[in-house]
Amino acid sequence: MTTPLSRGSETLPDKGGADRLTLIDTFVRIVNAGSLSAAAEQLGATQPTVSRRLQALERAVGVRLIQRSTHGMQLTEDGRRCYDRAEELIASWQAFDSEVRGAGQQPVGTLRVVVPHAFGQQRFVPPLATYMERYPGMRVEWLLNDHMPDFVADGVDCAIRVGEVADESVVAIRLGDVPRIVVAAPALLADGAVPEHPGELARLPWLALRTFYRDEIALSHTATGETIRVPFQARMATDSLYALRTAALLGLGICAASTWIFEDDLRAGRLRQLAPQWQASALPLSLVYPASRLQPRRLRAFIDTMREELGLSLEAGRQ
Repeated sequence: MTTPLSRGSETLPDKGGADRLTLIDTFVRIVNAGSLSAAAEQLGATQPTVSRRLQALERAVGVRLIQRSTHGMQLTEDGRRCYDRAEELIASWQAFDSEVRGAGQQPVGTLRVVVPHAFGQQRFVPPLATYMERYPGMRVEWLLNDHMPDFVADGVDCAIRVGEVADESVVAIRLGDVPRIVVAAPALLADGAVPEHPGELARLPWLALRTFYRDEIALSHTATGETIRVPFQARMATDSLYALRTAALLGLGICAASTWIFEDDLRAGRLRQLAPQWQASALPLSLVYPASRLQPRRLRAFIDTMREELGLSLEAGRQ
């Protein structure tokens, strides 16, 4: 079977098998040439025609093959997998269709996820394990980074973020909220007395988590909603949640952070919760991915699993 290429034609292929092979051939030419314009020159077509062929192929197979950005073009995971098999698939459309769409009920391939260091090492691993147990054909690259990735340049499928997401180029799916409390080592508390009101906290030495607060923090009463701002001069500031916890355990100061990281220390008495009726505002927990209408099956399955598992985990943490 040969691929019918209409040189210079502005007519898009229909949905026939041979014409789908034309779309695949165009896709391979784009990858080999390195740009739409170079591929158009090779095919004797216009750049808009080549672009529409690529879009038609992506619509046909239901996944994004190439991500376009100001940094240029880069193959997605599906694109790399399709390109590796393209010559064979040109000879057999059915093999191509089965490989890209996934003939079975479960997704296969590799998922690249960026997660915050502390959460990614501990809190998010059990939900990840659930995902991998449900979909044994999946491999996951679990990348620890506290900053928003460049999805195209880094080849990342999605990221889990703690805190507000202001980037309009991504879709943010709210997974839940991360509650925060104020804690200190018992040695910092005079006569072991636990401060009950935020106004008593300003005179104690503070540790700052630079990502979310530096020289002031707002605490709200869990019953009345009253909010009080507590100013301070941090004795130590860090961008690491684990470093913050260690410093608190060593008695260097008091701090506010995610409730879950202190759970074992509070139970063991290594830390005490201060102003227990007051909490810092909860931080939104979101799963983000590039704004695109096309979601690979592996990403959809991951989103569903994280919404289910992390939602249950966060609810359990509030009890």
